[in-house]
Order: sequence, then C-alpha cells, then structure tokens
Amino acid sequence: MKIFKAAMTAAALAAGLMSGSAHASLTLFQQFNGNYGYSSAGFGSTSQAGTISAYVPVGSTVVAAYLYTSTFSNPTLTNVGGTLQGNNLSFSSLGVNASSCCSLTAGRTDVTSIVKPVIDGGAGGTYNFNITETDATQDGEALVVVYSNAALANGTIGILDGFSSVNGDSTALNFSQPLHPGDPGFFAEMALGIGFSCCSQQSTVSVNGTTITNSAGNNDDGDGPTEDGQLITVGGSNDPYSPFLPSYADDHERYNLVPYIADGDNAITIHTNNPSNDDNIFLSILRVSGEAGVNQPPPSSVPEPSSAAMMLLALGAMAAARRKKQ
Repeated sequence: MKIFKAAMTAAALAAGLMSGSAHASLTLFQQFNGNYGYSSAGFGSTSQAGTISAYVPVGSTVVAAYLYTSTFSNPTLTNVGGTLQGNNLSFSSLGVNASSCCSLTAGRTDVTSIVKPVIDGGAGGTYNFNITETDATQDGEALVVVYSNAALANGTIGILDGFSSVNGDSTALNFSQPLHPGDPGFFAEMALGIGFSCCSQQSTVSVNGTTITNSAGNNDDGDGPTEDGQLITVGGSNDPYSPFLPSYADDHERYNLVPYIADGDNAITIHTNNPSNDDNIFLSILRVSGEAGVNQPPPSSVPEPSSAAMMLLALGAMAAARRKKQ
C-alpha cells in the first residue's frame, strides 16, 4: 500500500510538472514565433464613429488581426457590436472583471478577413479603417494586427486578453536559453489596452520585481473630454515608449522591458494591479527576442520524455517486487 501511494504521488507530481502553468485572469490567446511584428492602436468616441489605424511596414503579410471592444455596466454585451470598413461585427465576451467596479467587460472578434486585403501588397505605413459602435456602453476599441516580414529579427509575440484582477495578476515568459539584453538587436516590449480609465484611475506594472509605472491608464485614445463612452487607452506600436515611472499624462501604455532584464535571466515576469479598483486591463501584447513560452513553466522544469518513462518503469519494478515478496 505504501509503495502504491508513493507511485501515485510520484505520478501526480510528474503530471503537475508537465502541465503546470500559473493561473491568471489575463491569459494567453495567441502566440507567434518567428519573423513577426505587430501593430496596435486604439479608438474611443462618444459619437461612436471614427477611424482606427494599423501601422505596418511595406513587404509585410498579415497573418492575424483582432478587434477588441471595452464596455462598462454591460456584463452580457447586450447590443454591443459595430462595423469595420462597413462590415458588421459580433464580439465574443472575454468575461466580467468581477474584482472591479461597474461590470467591466471586454469582447473580441477576428477581423483578419477585413484587414488583410487592405494591407497585403500595400505601400506600407499607416492604414486607416472606418469604425462604428452600436451601444453607448462601448468605451472604445483596440485593433491588433500581427504580420510576417522577412526583414524582422526572430522573436516571440504573445497576445494575452480577458481581464486583469485589480488585486494583481502575473504573466511569465520563460526561455530555453539565457537572455543577453546587451546583445545587438535585442528587444523586449509590452503594450497594454485599458478600458474605463480616466481621471487618475491608474494601474501599477512591475517587471522582474521593478515597478516601472504607477500611472498606467487614462483615456489617451478618446477623441474628446473625459466622459463615459470614450474612456480607453491602448499602447500603440506607433507611440513612444513610456519613461521610467512616468506621470499619468506621460504614460503611453507602451514599455521597453530591456532595462529590467539582467544578463543570464531565463524569464521575464510581469505583474499588474489596479489600486483604484476601477480600471480594466483587458489586453497585453508582448514582443521579445528569441523563442519564449508565454505563461508556461520553464523548459528545465518539465521532465524529458525518456526521464519520465524511466521513472514510471522504476515505480513499476518496485511494485512488482513488493507483490512477489508478499
């Protein structure tokens, strides 16, 4: 019986190592490894109509495009929709942020079929798309476009979405090889999408234990004064990086992570929380040199298949020996 219990405990431990990934409410939606870049931009307006942009270099091919909407006081996304380039949109809910006020809820829809024909083969640069909303509870939208381009360095792009608990969430990128941020061409950046944000409502972001901002938020992408219906900010790929510990006005929700990575690190850990309890971080986009696993355990923590097999064989032999003795 003791040997059986030991075998079950060892098997459970092995399973935990192979599947373990820390839960976070802001979770991985898509990951791309290779010669990829991304564009991100936001839009918010009480008129519920305007343009949202993509910034894509010449020679690129769109591989995916997603449009997000951020809402307040509408947990079921009732009547939430709109158009992009005249095409009707239907959003899937990413869940209600129950840890915040106001039933903050974001939605996502795949718009690759709308965006790709406009950008592929184009002149490169800024592409504007006409956008409308159908409900006053929509604070605005975020457009994320992922593209391939042979001129880009190899890297990892991770798109995480849903909602980030106001009490704190963590995201980890684990690498099979040590990082060397001093190497030429090394890059690591992050952009956030935040809804229902204005008026000194703000979030804190730390990277590898260093707080880089206490001021993430604001309605930078709203087209008018701070009022419901246009309270959204999205770290745009055409925006400058936010400085270290920026003011509320100077935080662009786009961050260079390189200064917070030590030579030889095997992971980048990002922690967010919202002390004001009234913002919704619904989107995080990460782009880093090399090949990483987003919200996955480090490769060294997962047993090689041969090692796992040897462990199970050893446990089986022990059990057989015990039965023979009895």
